Amino acid sequence: MKKYLAECIGTAVLVILGCGTAMLVGCDAVNGGGYILTALAFGLTIVAMAYSIGNISGCHINPAVSLGVLLSGGMSAGEFIGYVVSQCVGALAGSGILALIFGMGGVEDKTGGFGANGLAGVGGNAVAGLIVEIVLTFIFVIAILGVTSKKAGHGSFGGLVIGLTLVVVHILGIGLTGTSVNPARSFGPALVAMFSGNAAPIADLWVFIVGPLVGAALAAVTYKALEAK
Repeated sequence: MKKYLAECIGTAVLVILGCGTAMLVGCDAVNGGGYILTALAFGLTIVAMAYSIGNISGCHINPAVSLGVLLSGGMSAGEFIGYVVSQCVGALAGSGILALIFGMGGVEDKTGGFGANGLAGVGGNAVAGLIVEIVLTFIFVIAILGVTSKKAGHGSFGGLVIGLTLVVVHILGIGLTGTSVNPARSFGPALVAMFSGNAAPIADLWVFIVGPLVGAALAAVTYKALEAK
């Protein structure tokens, strides 16, 4: 149970710091600094969590990463289900905490939806958004599989590499889809936004579940083929 609790806490922290930063600074094209701050918030949170809960659960804090690990033979189907449930609960908890902070403090949510993902950057085109999420998740997950491989020998630098990869992925993806590459991170804010009167993120939520999962599966298959002797 400790690893599931760790995944729950880690995902909550990711949502609080990542989505919370986006809510505070905004991510519109005019204010490019918001892009960088949000990208750094997500990436640096991964670094922090990797070095704090990584030795307990592996610090997936993302169903797409867990799927990649599952398909690579790194965990059982039962563990995968437990991880995904824990991650989704954590994302909901993190979004709920943000709702309390911003609501009680009267702070403006500059994203309008608790940092939920959307398709405005790709003109509302779901197929384009799906492609973005598949490609970005593929890059992120294959980097994780590579850096955590026993053959890699990156040692204590693995968490830093993974975090910086997420920063780069966000720098491109924020202006297109808000960058999910993480179904739990999308699920929590979208659900809380709906209960807060903004149902728009829920309509496109499937893109941010299907895209990352497909991208992760492709990354796992590709990495296994590349690593095979």
